[in-house]
Amino acid sequence: MALREGIVLGRKSVERIRQAAGLPPAQRRRPPRHRSRRDRMPQEGMLLQVDGSPFNWFGPDQPRCSLLGAIDDATGKVVAALFRQHEDAQGYFLILQQVLKGKGIPLDLYHDRHSIFQDNSRRPWTLTEELQGRKQPTQFGRALEELGIISTAAHSPQAKGRIERLWRTLQDRLPVELRLAGIRDMRAANRFLPGFLKRHNSRFAIRAEEPGLAYRALKPGLDLGRILSFRYERVVAMDNTVRLDGRLIQVPPGPKRRSYVGCRVWVHELLDGNLSVWYQDRCIVQTSARGDTAVVRARNRGKSTQQPGKPGMLPLPATQPIAKTPQAHPWRRWNPAFLGPVRTESLTS
Repeated sequence: MALREGIVLGRKSVERIRQAAGLPPAQRRRPPRHRSRRDRMPQEGMLLQVDGSPFNWFGPDQPRCSLLGAIDDATGKVVAALFRQHEDAQGYFLILQQVLKGKGIPLDLYHDRHSIFQDNSRRPWTLTEELQGRKQPTQFGRALEELGIISTAAHSPQAKGRIERLWRTLQDRLPVELRLAGIRDMRAANRFLPGFLKRHNSRFAIRAEEPGLAYRALKPGLDLGRILSFRYERVVAMDNTVRLDGRLIQVPPGPKRRSYVGCRVWVHELLDGNLSVWYQDRCIVQTSARGDTAVVRARNRGKSTQQPGKPGMLPLPATQPIAKTPQAHPWRRWNPAFLGPVRTESLTS
């Protein structure tokens, strides 16, 4: 309103006008609870809070979508944001990619206990997990470990209040900005976000207590696309192929026409939907994505699709049907001649 209409009003003035018009509060007020205050991090880049907010961003008559974002704890600066259909792992990979390319590697990532960040299932631990003393990380958690980023899970929404308050602000302001700009879809909204966030940060961001940045620079030669991907272990079949969710990948021959049958390989599904197969830290094949807009989702990694120790042999189905012998089969034809001569004398004689 101040930017477009030149009308400047304080919060109390808006509150009095709404009360005079009989309009209810935009946000429901809850009785306050006693909580201990956590001081901000002293330097920018030490801690980023990430979260997603499902909301009717394009108006009440439009479908809901989620806005994913990352906010710096020291300055309150929104460093990345992205509209997604749902809160998913690919969206958080893209958010992390924005941060890494725009700022660098942060020290810590503060998030909720969503299954994207940690394994919340009640499945029994594997032997490897028992030896390591922890569950295997998720796809996103594995990427954080490879980048050296600490992953911290909050115990309540209030613990990450910085980004929760950001959603309240954006839910009040951003839909109006999108409506005035005539934006009704996510693709156009993602193009609109950088300019909006720049204006938002210039007004609401503060200066950190300590100067400088805690972001670490990306190492030269770091394969960021390989790190920010979905990774699955597979065993090459007898016809030198590997499968991933119905997609068949033909593995070409190696050096000196070598066959990869029985070799354990890693299939990487990149954020653009392309697939690459890696063996002993070497890419042996790449395939392109299916369709124009690839939506990549984390799949159940589980065990390899082939039985270990039996290269190329597919495992038996979980419920294998019992084979029944036909009635006309020779095994079902009883022939007394096979029994030899029949004894007729009594057993007691």
